[in-house]
Amino acid sequence: MLYLCGGPGAFAALISVFALAWVTTRLGYQRKQKLGIAERREGRKASQVLANLGVAAACAAFSVTSHSRGLFLLAAAAALSEAAADTVSSEMGQAFGEKARLVTTWSFVPPGTDGAVSLVGTVAGAVAAGIVSSVCFVGGLLPRQWLAISAAAAILGMVADSFLGAWLERRHLINNDSVNFLSTLVAALAAFWLA
Repeated sequence: MLYLCGGPGAFAALISVFALAWVTTRLGYQRKQKLGIAERREGRKASQVLANLGVAAACAAFSVTSHSRGLFLLAAAAALSEAAADTVSSEMGQAFGEKARLVTTWSFVPPGTDGAVSLVGTVAGAVAAGIVSSVCFVGGLLPRQWLAISAAAAILGMVADSFLGAWLERRHLINNDSVNFLSTLVAALAAFWLA
């Protein structure tokens, strides 16, 4: 759907999301295993992939029939960038973040806790958002003036992911797939609003 409706630029962005997720999932894997928070060796489940990419695919599909094609492609770029930012921030924070804090209370929590943030993870996530948004720009999915909007919306979605994890996932009101879907939706909506 991303390739058919968004073209090669959307597909390149999708590949960059997968590449960033693959690399960062493997970094510090032994530490993550010791902490009991490592991703399964078989990779992510279909529900995880759909939760992370569903909003971007829907935005790309809507771009074909809408008079606001550019805005829907921007939303798709922001959603893809958020998916990368969220995964990279989690994986890098778990692998290298010595201190994690719960985003709602700022109290120290073990790495991997739902809603936990670390400086290493947050910076890594912001860099990932910039990388994927840049791929979207270079691939022709975004005009230059929307590059910063895509990255900023993705970072906003990444922060929303942490709050959703702390408020709802820790209380078992929603699962991680729901958190990921909602955070990519926040990024897409933020991109619309910022543009």
